[in-house]
Amino acid sequence: MSNLSPFNAIADPNRRYLLEELRRAPKTVNELAEGLPISRPAVSQHLKALLDSNLVSVSPNGTKRIYQINKPGFDVVNLWLDQFWA
Repeated sequence: MSNLSPFNAIADPNRRYLLEELRRAPKTVNELAEGLPISRPAVSQHLKALLDSNLVSVSPNGTKRIYQINKPGFDVVNLWLDQFWA
């Protein structure tokens, strides 16, 4: 597993798009790739970065892999942001 920080992961606009889509509902790679002008393998690479940074999780469902937001992974981001308002 990589040590990609959540901040590095969300720096990419394609990853932010994926997070917005997953915020609405869990989805497969194919469903996520429909809204992006990049290849399905590129979407998979972006999802791997989000997995490595603990911002998304994946679970098997038959032959599909369903990606979803990993809310505890956002705790690091929230804690960092909260320090500015405390």
